[in-house]
Amino acid sequence: MPRLPMSRSGRRPLLVALAILLVGAILDIALRQAGAADRTPVDLTLVLAVDCSYSVDDEEFRLQMDGLARAFRTPEVVEALRSGPRGVIAVVLVQWSGVGAQSVAVPWRSVANAADAFALAAEIAAAPRLTNGGSTSISSAIDAGVALILSSPYRGSRATIDVSGDGDNNNGAPPDLSRDRAVALGLTVNGLAILNDVFYLDKYYENHVVGGPGHFVITTDDYLDFAGAIRLKLLREIVWPTS
Repeated sequence: MPRLPMSRSGRRPLLVALAILLVGAILDIALRQAGAADRTPVDLTLVLAVDCSYSVDDEEFRLQMDGLARAFRTPEVVEALRSGPRGVIAVVLVQWSGVGAQSVAVPWRSVANAADAFALAAEIAAAPRLTNGGSTSISSAIDAGVALILSSPYRGSRATIDVSGDGDNNNGAPPDLSRDRAVALGLTVNGLAILNDVFYLDKYYENHVVGGPGHFVITTDDYLDFAGAIRLKLLREIVWPTS
């Protein structure tokens, strides 16, 4: 866990910690209220948060969409859907860049078999770029993921925000705070760090972005290898834990 910066008075860590607890408590109440509603139970609610900031050109954007689509068509991912007690997950795709620039490209979909997975893959492959450039606000991407899980028509036994990107946070609040709020709700934040622009991005993700039960970071050197990396990431997220 990163250490909070100290002010001369020594009060800043306490104030930040209290703020995290307060926001977490508010979100926890909202989550419990949402859970009381008529929501469909699934093994996993999964938010796919894809970087569409200025550092991502149109070819790199398309490699991300095509890579995700290819991953959901693989036999390994289709088989993983059946690993949980219910044999179904729910997925939503959001594109993100700076503060206030998060767009749902594919709304919540339940995925239980090959037909569902192929239908989702087709939607992802056809998704246009809705967030065209902007700064990199990982914190806002995580916050958007939390909001999507809170408002989801599905209730997951596990809930994961899957953040992929090629840069560190340069807009909005520090991602640590958003990560900590998500973790306080019992959510997991995982990362796929694309190292073509920032060679240390995997360490940055480990220290400032990921958290929660079973969290991890996967890396890829370039967008050309995105498809293979996201397939491995999806398998780790979807397969039901055995311990």
